[in-house]
Amino acid sequence: MRRNWKVWLCLLPISLLVAGFLLFPFLNMIYGSLQANDGTFSFTQYKTVFQDPYYKQSIANSLKISLLSTTIAMVFAVFAGYSITRLADKGNTLMVSISNMTSYFEGIPLSFSFIILLGNNGLFTLLFNQLGFHVFGDFNLYSWLGLVVVYIYFQIPFAIILLLPTYQALKDEWRYASNLLGGTSWTYWTKVGIPLLLPGIFGTFTILFANALGAYATAKALVGSTYNLIPIQIASLISGDVFLQPNLASAFGVLLAFIMLSSLWLNSKITKRLRRDME
Repeated sequence: MRRNWKVWLCLLPISLLVAGFLLFPFLNMIYGSLQANDGTFSFTQYKTVFQDPYYKQSIANSLKISLLSTTIAMVFAVFAGYSITRLADKGNTLMVSISNMTSYFEGIPLSFSFIILLGNNGLFTLLFNQLGFHVFGDFNLYSWLGLVVVYIYFQIPFAIILLLPTYQALKDEWRYASNLLGGTSWTYWTKVGIPLLLPGIFGTFTILFANALGAYATAKALVGSTYNLIPIQIASLISGDVFLQPNLASAFGVLLAFIMLSSLWLNSKITKRLRRDME
């Protein structure tokens, strides 16, 4: 009993931190989203979010770019992550270090780097044009396609880092046992490898989706307000130059949190189902 009391006492600082910076702001955001502009209780803010075509477009754009960038990044990361685990110790350590450093390279520095390299007057853009090679064609970094490319870039190393523990759970003895029993590589991957990897892949996909959905600095620095996304809408509603609508921004924030929590809940259900089927 005394030991439990000491454990709870040690958890008190982190509990206060979580409550102060996560729980209370979230509850305040819900409270603000349920207020009309005159301060009365109302669902007006949510009606505006789901009825205004401009705001509905921001929801659709955020979901579309998050799903597309996450799917493409996962395809690359699944193969890249497995390849890294098959390298020798030095190569494995080097690639893990590079992936780890690159996964934290996002936001304004990442956008600025892409602008320097692939912008209208970027290094590679001017270099290839001078050499007569129109490699990029009509590619425009400041368009929707450019935004997707940047999102994919910072999603891939993040996905690799998250997938590496999943791949490390695969043991070579299982492959040897499959070969001794007459199984082929196809048999091993379909009966052993892929079923074991699926929970980790689904979990990584969910985290990447939430990461892309809430990304603000990268999109803001690259395209400004020219592309309609939920994080950009929230920022403009609480710090706009023309008018402020903090209650509407709260409604957007609650919606964003609901989408993220729903994806995490769905991932938990799918993961449990997959693990139960494997038992």
